[in-house]
Amino acid sequence: MKAAPADQIRLLDVQGLDVKLQQLAHRRRSLPEHTEIESLTKDLTQLRDLLVAAQTEESDCSREQTKAEQDVDQVRQRATRDQQRLDSGAVTSPKDLENLQREIASLAKRQGDLEDVVLEVMERRESAQERVAELTERVGAVQGKIDDTTARRDAAVEELDGETASVTKEREVIAGSVPDDLLKLYDKLRQQQGGVGAAKLYQRSCQGCRQELAITELSEIRSTAPDTVVRCENCRRILVRTADSGL
Repeated sequence: MKAAPADQIRLLDVQGLDVKLQQLAHRRRSLPEHTEIESLTKDLTQLRDLLVAAQTEESDCSREQTKAEQDVDQVRQRATRDQQRLDSGAVTSPKDLENLQREIASLAKRQGDLEDVVLEVMERRESAQERVAELTERVGAVQGKIDDTTARRDAAVEELDGETASVTKEREVIAGSVPDDLLKLYDKLRQQQGGVGAAKLYQRSCQGCRQELAITELSEIRSTAPDTVVRCENCRRILVRTADSGL
């Protein structure tokens, strides 16, 4: 392949811009905010699960408390009615009086037991409410951190995307001045060689694979016309000759 030495030099400029684009893409992917947001999101998910569990427990306790209070009220109303019958003197039979008094005593004990249940449920509900309040606060705090980190990430991404757009435009301009066949070969090699398709021959070494060229290879390159596109024998990248090549 033939290409003017100036076109080959411009290919190095394209390569430099491609490396810069790779670096920008890597920086974008490697922003510390990505990892931070991922970690915080996991924490938030766990906290929300705990909050839902606490809210469910508080709701269950609320229903349980309502039911227990209704049971106490029913027993209290029944005991009140029995006491009123006893106080009214309507019951005159000794046996009926004894049964009524026994029932009133039984209801009093039942009411006491149910009131203990109400207190126990109230304590559990209060504990659940405190847990809900604590978890709600923690969820809000973590969400706030996520929002702040997301804002920082978005700002960094916007800056990197702007720089990437600028470098891409510059690359388009310079690549447009490189012959199509040379650019096509370069792009093919760049995909095959980890993003580097052309390298400078500097001080008798290929800057792509960092290998010093053999004497026979250097002699062959010296005798090659300046407009001939040469390739590194080691890595097969396009080898661009400059004043610093050491030939």
